[in-house]
Amino acid sequence: MPHAAPQARTHESPAHEAAPPDLVEAFARARHNGCVGTRLLSETERVRVWTIELKPGERIDLHTHVLDYFWTAVTAGRARSRYADGRVAEVAYAAGDISHQSYGPGQHMTHDLENIGDTTLIFTTVEFLDGANPPLPLPEAVRAEAAPAPMRS
Repeated sequence: MPHAAPQARTHESPAHEAAPPDLVEAFARARHNGCVGTRLLSETERVRVWTIELKPGERIDLHTHVLDYFWTAVTAGRARSRYADGRVAEVAYAAGDISHQSYGPGQHMTHDLENIGDTTLIFTTVEFLDGANPPLPLPEAVRAEAAPAPMRS
């Protein structure tokens, strides 16, 4: 049965006084990066379905969430995320962990995700395109890799 990621498995460091200028610039550039996974699997007028697959030591670049979404961990593993306010969170995931996130008008969250474990970490993320914010644009190359959604009559 799916379950939410328990807080007991999360270690979060407080924000630091000042981030280095290159990191501040990287977060600013990422503000418009809507590629929230390593591969877009499918896109319809209602949802985007992504996978994140990270081998040990791999990292998905900084990206920004503006849409309501949920993720589920397909495999167990450990990851580190860095946030724009300087926080760093390390989380141990179990297969089946799920988290739902919502964003109001103008709200967003920018972060990265790095596999700090010794197994391949896989997530599925589903974004809902009808939320309070317009979706961030995606490069056509990202869309071209996505499987076309089956047509229903």
